[in-house]
Amino acid sequence: MTHDDIFKTIQRILVDTFDLPEEKVTPEALLRDDLDLDSIDAVDLIVQLKPLVGARLQPEAFKSVRTVGDVVNALHALQADSSTN
Repeated sequence: MTHDDIFKTIQRILVDTFDLPEEKVTPEALLRDDLDLDSIDAVDLIVQLKPLVGARLQPEAFKSVRTVGDVVNALHALQADSSTN
């Protein structure tokens, strides 16, 4: 998947799961400050993202994630790692 494909999938998940307006879910949107996602919401999000990578998601990969774009980049990197293994 491309960065854009991953972003659109994450955007759809955030809109559908957390009832967020689509226009609020941008790559620059801060998960906590702009989208009001807490740590429990983040766990729910990670569970839903697991099928995108096809592997177990390690929490360490998301420790520095602050924005939607950070999530996209982390998933893209994990996807690339899993395809080379």
